[in-house]
Amino acid sequence: MIIKKVTWLELFYDLLFVAAVSKASHVLLHVEDEVLSLETLGKFVLIFIPIWWAWVGQTLFVNRYGQDTVAHRIFLIIQLFFVLIMTASLSVDFDANYLPFLIGYLGLRIMTAVQYHYAHSKESGHLRNTARYLGTRFWIGLVISACSLFFDSWLRYAVLYAGIALDIILPLTGRRILVKTPANTHHLLERFSLFALILLGESVVSILAVLQSSTWTGQSVGFAALTFVLIIAMWWQYYDNLEKKVDMHIQTAGQTIIYGHLFIYLSLCMLAASIQLLFLNKLHYDLMLNLLFGSVLLYFASTTLVFHVYRHKQHRLGAKHLVLLTAILICFYVLDLVIHVPNVLIMGELALFFAVYARITT
Repeated sequence: MIIKKVTWLELFYDLLFVAAVSKASHVLLHVEDEVLSLETLGKFVLIFIPIWWAWVGQTLFVNRYGQDTVAHRIFLIIQLFFVLIMTASLSVDFDANYLPFLIGYLGLRIMTAVQYHYAHSKESGHLRNTARYLGTRFWIGLVISACSLFFDSWLRYAVLYAGIALDIILPLTGRRILVKTPANTHHLLERFSLFALILLGESVVSILAVLQSSTWTGQSVGFAALTFVLIIAMWWQYYDNLEKKVDMHIQTAGQTIIYGHLFIYLSLCMLAASIQLLFLNKLHYDLMLNLLFGSVLLYFASTTLVFHVYRHKQHRLGAKHLVLLTAILICFYVLDLVIHVPNVLIMGELALFFAVYARITT
């Protein structure tokens, strides 16, 4: 398999998207009367998914067709402008900024669709067929989402996300076509892991927020130290698996990596917000446990799935390991429900879980 390098422009592209993800994540910090409503949680997910999908769309195009040419750079630079528009529009008051958000999202997706038409005119064989399939089908979702401008209230969002949902499903329905032009696994994993690394940095930012939100006491320093151990264990587990356990020569459509990382990214954002909420005691205790352990469970399940598919067979986790890790997480959760545990101890439990997870999987 040809080793495809990530370009500097792609890395710059990621940084602008991380700014968008960071703004989306801050929606989770809007807590009222110690309650994080389902509406707020839903807003976060609904804001996050278009950002993720716009980034995925360009990443996959570059994976199959991208070359560091002047034309490719121009396409990418134009998309950066639309990223800025979309990022500037993100807030809890989604209704007030709906139009710039829609312009930013549609602009990104239209540019990706145009790139596929451009590739179709240049390529031949299976690459040409794949470009035609994706380039033509993506317009269906774009047109549906654009029609949301003609509606108001909840209907507007129903139409918008109907188009996005169709856009996301289309590669799955066209898998038989896409597998004939398999993704470059090395490049794809590198792109997704680099984005995960930057999102992991959001948790480091949360540590800084913890230290800056109060005087330096034994509790705040201990909480920050345990959070740091948790983050290091997550980094160790993820990137050691990536470097040492994964078979980069597997040729697939890459859809386990793509869709699995949606849940990895969601969990990383939720965990970063949970760190701040836990330390500041902004949420009701039971709700805090549900958000925190739910984030960890989502991360554990999604990373286990993604790495299981791409690990060398001799490195795949056995059922006993999965049972052990799940049991540890459940035991900590039930214990914390029964006994009101200080936030420092809760963070210590999660740091221990991730340390065990890293040890077992690497």
